[in-house]
Amino acid sequence: MKKISKLMIFALVLLISMSLFVACGDSTDTSDNDTKKEDANNKDTEKEDTNINNEPKNEEVKLNVATLKGPTGMGMSKLMEDVKKGDSNLDLNFSVYGAPDQLIGKITSGEVDIAAVPSNMASILYNKTKGNVKLAGINTLGVLYILDTTGEIETMEDLKGKTIYASGKGATPDYIIRYLLKENGIDPEKDVTLDFKSQHAELAAQVASGDAPIALLPQPHVTTATMKNKDVKIAINLTEEWEKVKGKNSKLAMGAIIVNKDVAKKNKDAVNKFLDEYEKSINWVNDNHEDAGKLIEKHGILPKAKLAKMAIPKSNIVFIDSEKSQEVLKDFYKVLFEFNPKSLGGKIPNEDFYYER
Repeated sequence: MKKISKLMIFALVLLISMSLFVACGDSTDTSDNDTKKEDANNKDTEKEDTNINNEPKNEEVKLNVATLKGPTGMGMSKLMEDVKKGDSNLDLNFSVYGAPDQLIGKITSGEVDIAAVPSNMASILYNKTKGNVKLAGINTLGVLYILDTTGEIETMEDLKGKTIYASGKGATPDYIIRYLLKENGIDPEKDVTLDFKSQHAELAAQVASGDAPIALLPQPHVTTATMKNKDVKIAINLTEEWEKVKGKNSKLAMGAIIVNKDVAKKNKDAVNKFLDEYEKSINWVNDNHEDAGKLIEKHGILPKAKLAKMAIPKSNIVFIDSEKSQEVLKDFYKVLFEFNPKSLGGKIPNEDFYYER
């Protein structure tokens, strides 16, 4: 009986030991499998997180770009062609306007994201939108010239006692000629007669016909008049006269590129890429007058390729980024403000006006 009891105890101990071994083995295997599954799940999660975090930004955002006929828009022509032919990765919708006033409502409403406009209009829009328009660069310097068919005008002093036909009364050309006359000791109210016409094109036609012997005109109307009448000469370059008064570091900044602040904030990469390609477009236009002339006509910026080709060298098309623009515009805005604060929208913009890349 004792033997049987001992055998039964031994068998029971052996059975329990085997059960514990199997249980431990099952526990270990399950833990390993769970760990492997958990690791796999973690890796999958990491992959998913990585895909989310590294998802490429949408570079194909469509930007609505507006430009003006004339020098302010001429530098855009190559970029317009590249987009049309699919040679640019940018998705841009271009529109061309004949007058700055046509753009104001479209910019303030947000219909236009980027626009090439007169530099004083950039300030007006900044003030009008309470800072929702930023200046991204200067695209046009001085385009104003005194034309002469009399052969008597060589310097600013020669204008004393003369009738100067002009266009753009109450606008930038008006303020610039009055300022430069004053700086050269000529009272624009007493020493000369300023006879304003309503349209640049109208005045250019009168210059070409000989009905306006001495006239102030911007490009490309200067080229139009000289092409039609060989007796019409460029007597005075107002950009050079400005630099004589203000110094070489001061520029007569006539045109600018502006961006919608909210659009730029949401699509900074696309806006910056646009500015890079726009600068290349401007450089190409300046280096390829004949081919650029064809594109300028093709995209409706000027009516004739020949006119565009001849106007480019004297149109001062440039790209000065926003960082440098502040120093360039300082003197120019000050002169305009002193003549008429409304010419800038009531006040000179502060540093916030200038777009930061």
